[in-house]
Amino acid sequence: DASVDQTTAASKTALMVCAYRARASKWPKPLFVDPWSAQIAGSEGEAIAKRLDQIFPPFEKWLALRVAYLDRMVGLAVDRLSFRQIVILGAGYDTRAARLPRAGVTFFEVDHPATQASKRETLARLDNYPADAARYVSCNFEREDPIDRLGVSGFATSQPALVIWEGVVPYLTEPAIRATATRLATGLHPRSLVAFDFVGKKFAEASMRSEAAREAASAQRALVADLGEPVRYGSDDILPLLFD
Repeated sequence: DASVDQTTAASKTALMVCAYRARASKWPKPLFVDPWSAQIAGSEGEAIAKRLDQIFPPFEKWLALRVAYLDRMVGLAVDRLSFRQIVILGAGYDTRAARLPRAGVTFFEVDHPATQASKRETLARLDNYPADAARYVSCNFEREDPIDRLGVSGFATSQPALVIWEGVVPYLTEPAIRATATRLATGLHPRSLVAFDFVGKKFAEASMRSEAAREAASAQRALVADLGEPVRYGSDDILPLLFD
């Protein structure tokens, strides 16, 4: 839920995602509970979410399903595969390290230094947030290798890890996605898993057949572009990119 603002603070879409997590946490039968998301989102995050509500009302349910699915991936990796390392790549305001702690499991949050500094400042103001739940790994992705940066922070490449790459891929260029995926494939233990999300090519290009669908996609893309994070990549078949 966090593309990278290269210059100042964490992304505005990350605040928006926190607002949706806060809403989903209050469902009668929530798929997950994030007790800190409302405070993190604040009025700014909720205001952005309300703008998106007008364009794409199902987003709250879509986002909740994405979060819940990836939460369950953490459970699978830890409880069934015995992984002891969880990497949140492009972490933004992710709170899994606090929400899903496991004895003997280390969470590594990797993000741009400016984004990470903004997050840590925000978390310090929250009630009862376990600030030491994760190891913070700062990485300028334009100049630094995330695997190398993880190693400096105690990550063991000799042991498998689950990498969660949530809400990031659509905002990257294809070369950047390929470079990151290649580095993960070559730098991590072979048993490692990478879980990420992406949008369809038609959405990314706003080329749906239906005029209503085209207009909705264009409006969504315009909103995130206005927040400084334009959609740059979409695919209807991600496997060729991963195979290469």
